[in-house]
Amino acid sequence: MSCVAVKPPSGGRWKVDVIRQLKRRDQRQHEAFSDLIRHYSRMLEKSSISAGFLRTARVPSGPESLSQNDRLKTMTGELACQVVALQQELNIKQKVLEEQQSRLAGAQQGASGAQAEEQALQARAAGVQAANAGLKREYDALLLLHAAADARVRAETQRGAELLEDVIRHKQQAAARLNSANERRSRARQVTLQKDLRAAQETPITMDTFLNSPVSTSPPTDPPERAHTRPFRSASASSPRILTSIKELFERKRRGNSVCSVDQEAFRPGRVCVSARVPVRARHSLDAHEQGINAVRFSSSSDMLATGGTDRVIKLWDVQAGQLNHRGTLDGSAEGITSIEFDQTGFKVLAASYDKSALLWRIDDSVPKVTLTGHSRKVTAARFRGCPQQVVTGSADRTLKLWDLQKAACVSTLQVFSYCSDLVCSENAVISGHFDGQIRLWDTRTASCTLELPAQGKVTSLDLCSDLRQLLSCCRDDCLQLLDLRGNNRMTLRAEGFKCGSDSTKAVFSPDGRYAAAGSADGGVYIWSVTNGDLQTCLSGKHSASISAVSWSLSGDYVVSVDKSRRAVLWSDI
Repeated sequence: MSCVAVKPPSGGRWKVDVIRQLKRRDQRQHEAFSDLIRHYSRMLEKSSISAGFLRTARVPSGPESLSQNDRLKTMTGELACQVVALQQELNIKQKVLEEQQSRLAGAQQGASGAQAEEQALQARAAGVQAANAGLKREYDALLLLHAAADARVRAETQRGAELLEDVIRHKQQAAARLNSANERRSRARQVTLQKDLRAAQETPITMDTFLNSPVSTSPPTDPPERAHTRPFRSASASSPRILTSIKELFERKRRGNSVCSVDQEAFRPGRVCVSARVPVRARHSLDAHEQGINAVRFSSSSDMLATGGTDRVIKLWDVQAGQLNHRGTLDGSAEGITSIEFDQTGFKVLAASYDKSALLWRIDDSVPKVTLTGHSRKVTAARFRGCPQQVVTGSADRTLKLWDLQKAACVSTLQVFSYCSDLVCSENAVISGHFDGQIRLWDTRTASCTLELPAQGKVTSLDLCSDLRQLLSCCRDDCLQLLDLRGNNRMTLRAEGFKCGSDSTKAVFSPDGRYAAAGSADGGVYIWSVTNGDLQTCLSGKHSASISAVSWSLSGDYVVSVDKSRRAVLWSDI
């Protein structure tokens, strides 16, 4: 593209052209910005520029006037440009103002919503306050009721305490009278016994005379006062005569010298075991208690058994066709049961308890008929002494106590030197097992220890064979020990896997005396032959916890085992 140079007008015409063009531009801009010019003119009227402009307009025309006009037009253009810039700024500020007004409207709308929400919350708070006021009124009413009930409870508690004090006072008076009478009778018996002992000292006695002499039927007597001597003799291999005397103590009952009544002595179980059968399978298993089971025992008729546990109750079960059917529950113990014993008739149950007492029930009454208290620690064993009216108990307080159930009173106390874990007894003798690893024989007529037999370890249980010739003990060294009471023969029963699970694990003879059974910590029931000491069988798969006790029915048909996880299992060979 070629450029053509334009020659500026010569002389003073260019000024006229510039003025004319400025006038045209002024006219166009005046039309476009008439409003702004109007406002601008108003501003000029109030400014010094307007005043100067008016003074300049009065100046006569001439070259100076033209120069002033040019300056005025130049100034007017500059002012117009400033007006345009200010208008643009005004537009921008107007837009900003509109945006701010829009935001303000939104904020006002939000504030209106918040105000509405606040009013709703205030209304809700008023409702909650009204509800709280109602609840407070109800709470105040309940406080008044509670205060009244608390006052009644305190009054009843005080009344109960007064009644308990009255009962205790009456029992103490009755016990004092009974103890006084027992003390008088004991002194009389001591005098008689001392006379008999003095007479016996003057008369020579041989062993044959001792074995064939009749047994006195008088009640047990307290030992006479004597100088401190060793209270027992230790057994050794050279003491067969002493062991023979043990046999005689247990066989005197069988020679007809019992102090029980004729009806009690004449009673015998209906089923007699000729040959016990070794069980091979589980017939029935169930969770018999709410907590662990500590003791189990069959009745003399073999059709009922009793279980006692940590849940403080004894449960009776009928054994029918290989099934255990719940028959009833005996309660009244304040703590867990440690041992169970049926009487010869099968109608009474004797139990030892952690609550330092022994209790006697009838099987048709859930309330204890007799409660025997006097031990200072838990009672670990309770047994009948040949007839249902005489009982012996062993305790962790290192004592044995002999009881008369007709009087519900203790007639004699034996200090046994160590924690008693279990005992067996006949009418005139008691054998006790202890945590010091000793088995002790006690003559209840003289209230003295006649023999001490060492065991393999801490003794957990004792059982006497039906012929009263063998004693079975279970020890914490994971073995069973057989002691022949006719001589000094011993046999130890062990098995791979057998482990005594607790300080109260019970082992028993079979009713015919041919087998011995015990539960292990691994949940198995181990059965040995007493003849040769061989393991006959191990029944497993039903217990998941340590077995605490086993019992063999007198009919020889069933074995029952119980464990610490509340499970009872009935075993048989059928």
